[in-house]
Amino acid sequence: MNFYIVIPAHNEEVYIKETLVSLVSQTLLPKKVVVVNDNSTDNTQKLVEGFSLKYNWITLVNTQSAEQHIPGSKIINAFYKGYETLDTDYDIICKFDADLIFPENYLETLAIHFKQNKQLGMAAGFCYIQKNNTWILENLTRTDHIRGALKAYRKKCFLDIGKLKPSMGWDTVDELLAKYYGWEVLTDQSLHVKHLKPTGQNYNKTAKYLQGEAMYKMRYGFFITSISALKLALKKKSLTLFANYMTGYFKAKKSKLAPLVTQEEGVFIRRLRWKGMLHKFIPRKTP
Repeated sequence: MNFYIVIPAHNEEVYIKETLVSLVSQTLLPKKVVVVNDNSTDNTQKLVEGFSLKYNWITLVNTQSAEQHIPGSKIINAFYKGYETLDTDYDIICKFDADLIFPENYLETLAIHFKQNKQLGMAAGFCYIQKNNTWILENLTRTDHIRGALKAYRKKCFLDIGKLKPSMGWDTVDELLAKYYGWEVLTDQSLHVKHLKPTGQNYNKTAKYLQGEAMYKMRYGFFITSISALKLALKKKSLTLFANYMTGYFKAKKSKLAPLVTQEEGVFIRRLRWKGMLHKFIPRKTP
């Protein structure tokens, strides 16, 4: 299978070499890797250029955007700068972060999953972070959710969902829309990816309301937003986050921000969310 990979990178000189080394060491090599150097002021560009001289399937794209790291729009806009340079001769399109170390069988294992299941639209492994000299699961979301750091899409699924949304919540709405269009999503617990920089480390302070805004734009509605916001806040052990999320939701509602999904898609998403929540509270009947 042809894997095309786009890696947005902003001041990643400390990490990106290890990411690229892990990709050139894959048992199934990607056909193309595009690193988008987004307004870096360090040696990111120089490091990538070194790899591009050695491997003709690695290319560099330079772009300029705001220096502040606001989750969602900045990363996805950079992704598109790289995506626009690619042809359409790919089977799988990946959006990877520039601070990951992949096991050498990562792409080969994903290819096996995609080949075995024609309805598989998205697949990935799990992010692990280093704590006390041990690599542990970066436990920020459900284990059946694919982290935004390491997304891999079958081409047809990628096109069905309208590609990626330049907004906070893009890495949740993509899965919801994939399911709306009949695709399956898979996370492989055997694939441990080292995440060198914990999620959110460089987020700008203005981003604190964006999670709630995203829930509004995904048409969650008040009750699902409240439950989801509380779960996230408890997972991160901060009730202040709950207040921020809800503030973001009401700000978006007051401003009547454009949703990321249609009304019909929104109905499906709410039903899916309620179904998932009810399954957690209602025990399954044993035969």
